[in-house]
Amino acid sequence: MQLRQVFTRESADTRRDALIAATARCLSTRGAHGTSVRAICLEAGVSAGLLRHYFDGIDALVAATYRATGARVAAALHAAVDAVPADNPRGRLLAFVTASFRAPIADPELLATWLAFWSLSRTVPAIGAIHDEIYAENRQDMERLIRACPNAPADARLAAVALTALVDGLWLELSLGNAPFSVDEAEALAEKWLDSFI
Repeated sequence: MQLRQVFTRESADTRRDALIAATARCLSTRGAHGTSVRAICLEAGVSAGLLRHYFDGIDALVAATYRATGARVAAALHAAVDAVPADNPRGRLLAFVTASFRAPIADPELLATWLAFWSLSRTVPAIGAIHDEIYAENRQDMERLIRACPNAPADARLAAVALTALVDGLWLELSLGNAPFSVDEAEALAEKWLDSFI
């Protein structure tokens, strides 16, 4: 009796996801300028031909990686909000704001990847458009949560802009490590600022 070895092929989605994950790791460790087709394929353990089979080139792959990373962050923020009862709008807003100060968002590897996206957003128009889209969606989510609060400010848009800037600054410091404040202090600062508006 002859034994046959069974080979399984990974699905197209699995291969695409693996290339996206490898690109995120390369951006994190090598930066935007050190991330190349060769580096990504080496990280993913695939040939350059496979990358070209799934993506129209490195720019398309980096764009897909930015979208996937943005979706991962948004999912973590939404999960934090969903953990708070709907009848507590202030608590839901606070959960959305402070989720950035803890894992999986406050993470040095994610920060390094995000910094690469930021640098590319100024030089690659497609990445700039994705950057604008991700930040607009985040602000819109925050605006909705602000408007749901009693005593919400008249201009929820500007409140969301200011809150986003505060969160980005605290997140950046926490993700870099050795921040001059703790996560609890960051959350207290955000809450105090939030209460000055609401």
